[in-house]
Amino acid sequence: MTEAWPDIPFEPWKASCATLHLWTQIVGKYRLARTPWINHSWQATLYVSPRGLTTSPIPAESRSVQFDFDLVDHQLIGSVSDGSRKSFALQPMSVAAFHGRFLALTDDLGVRTKFHGTPNEVSDPIPFAQDTKHASYDADAVNRFWRALVQIDRVLKEFRTGFLGKVSPVHLFWGSFDLAVTRFSGRTAPVHPGGIPALPDAITREAYSHEVSSAGFWPGGGPLDYPAFYSYAYPAPQGFASRRVTPDAAFFHETAGEFIVPYDAVRNASDPDQTLLGFLETTYDAAARLGNWDRESLDCARGRAGVPRAI
Repeated sequence: MTEAWPDIPFEPWKASCATLHLWTQIVGKYRLARTPWINHSWQATLYVSPRGLTTSPIPAESRSVQFDFDLVDHQLIGSVSDGSRKSFALQPMSVAAFHGRFLALTDDLGVRTKFHGTPNEVSDPIPFAQDTKHASYDADAVNRFWRALVQIDRVLKEFRTGFLGKVSPVHLFWGSFDLAVTRFSGRTAPVHPGGIPALPDAITREAYSHEVSSAGFWPGGGPLDYPAFYSYAYPAPQGFASRRVTPDAAFFHETAGEFIVPYDAVRNASDPDQTLLGFLETTYDAAARLGNWDRESLDCARGRAGVPRAI
């Protein structure tokens, strides 16, 4: 039996993580180009699936198309509602090569469309068609990363049920490459200053148009050289950074402006689910309590399978 919460140290698969991140941007940008805009860019994301990551169905004129990163058999699979299906192997190859194979796949399926050809939210972005720098693919490390996402997705979805207000799906943003869920107070927020690398400020400002408490998971990178869970508020209420949260390994990262708890602190806990839920609940409580959210109308007990929520 495989380990439920696998070990996923960032450094050994750092190069493969960067390559996979860029591959998901290519597929995500295809979805973005074909899907009507939804609030906070929710139409562009990927989702954890039983075998990897998926776009879910994408409109393609009178048909729909779905792309799946199968991280068990290591394939990129395109499926169209007319019954056609094509795939190619995920193996060490450059971003430029993946980009070319993906375009050929969409041609073969009859669903090719134009999409933006340069990465977002990365420093010194290289156009996909020219990127021969990123070309690593450690299949075992990628599979372990996905198996961690399966566990994290499950716990984030449980956490999501304890809120009656506006709340996002649990989804993977391919720009920042994080799995996230976001709760909203219902009030508008100050205009975000923008400035995220390689991302138009208009997109950032629409994403943060309303007050949020957001939490999720990064595999590593940026200010962290290890996998970690995060939680932040926008706008951050006074005293947020000094609030005590659980578990003991959690801390406020001044550079990131977020609460952080290392993935290993959750993985190695006697009860990883409850440890992660504790982090999610206490950081949300800090944001909502200090931000004077209407807790009486927004909060509720977490849902249970087969049990209708009490009115």
